[in-house]
Amino acid sequence: MKKIDYKKEYKELYSASKTKPSLVKVPKLNYLMIDGKGDPNTSLEYQEAMEALFPVSFKVKFISKKEKSMDYVVMPLEGLWWVDNMEDFSIEDKSAWKWTAMIMQPDFITKTMINNALNEVEEKKNPEALSKIRFNSLEEGLSAQIMHIGPYSEEGPTVEKLHNFIREEGFEFDGGGNCMKHHEIYLSDTRRTKPEKLRTIIRQPLGGIAENE
Repeated sequence: MKKIDYKKEYKELYSASKTKPSLVKVPKLNYLMIDGKGDPNTSLEYQEAMEALFPVSFKVKFISKKEKSMDYVVMPLEGLWWVDNMEDFSIEDKSAWKWTAMIMQPDFITKTMINNALNEVEEKKNPEALSKIRFNSLEEGLSAQIMHIGPYSEEGPTVEKLHNFIREEGFEFDGGGNCMKHHEIYLSDTRRTKPEKLRTIIRQPLGGIAENE
């Protein structure tokens, strides 16, 4: 059974230059999502989201192998980050941040498969945030992104470089709402990677995000 790596299938979305931002067109993709708020470094809510998202994602993968004979690499954690007033958004002060933690799911994964995975995880582990998981699609459309190498706490200059690139390309991203959400893709396993070598894609949609319930 061939194992699909969607980081390679969607290479332009899951790779980026660390020196020069680029524009990408992000199609509609499906995710398991959990919403929350607070500093991810200290928030129990964020930790509980991790403890629910990953077991369910791996269970969905096993169901896919059994029911559809389709195997794939579980995708990395991603996050949308924002505050109510984006003029107050601060990389340094994360206490007011709101977030959506999420893991992308292949397009052949169905709602029924998700529900079956949720039921199985509930029977065996029943993590605290399991009931908060939702299965939704997200279409970011035209976006700018760049690779950040290093600790999450040192993302500030990389984010500034990305925002400067957006302005230099003639775009504005002051529309408010979902189009202001800062998107991060965590390519490194923090348990096995030194902070100075962490690889994070930082993405800024340029407007027109459509999130479908």
